[in-house]
Amino acid sequence: MEERRKCKRMDMESQLMVKRLDSTVKHAVVIDLIDVSKSGVGFTCEDLLDIGAVYECSLAIWTKEVIHCFLRIVRIELDDYALYHYGAIFIGMSEQDALRISVYEKFSEADLV
Repeated sequence: MEERRKCKRMDMESQLMVKRLDSTVKHAVVIDLIDVSKSGVGFTCEDLLDIGAVYECSLAIWTKEVIHCFLRIVRIELDDYALYHYGAIFIGMSEQDALRISVYEKFSEADLV
């Protein structure tokens, strides 16, 4: 498959809570991050989320800081264990928060994290 990502992806040990923006239901789900870049995240979740939907999330990064951001689901795959694998892009992330992820990338490349 051809690589279409704009930014390098890295593994990051974290979890985040997401809430769908266009719903009155305040249902939060826990997701496990697989990879992170300045432009988006890959994650797994047991719950089915809607492709194209925008979710509010709080991302705990390696420095223990929390980045408040919005994700749009762009890819969904179901594996053999009934676990959903998602690809999402950041919507309206501040430049400062994107820079925090870039700093993590540099430390990750140098094997310092």
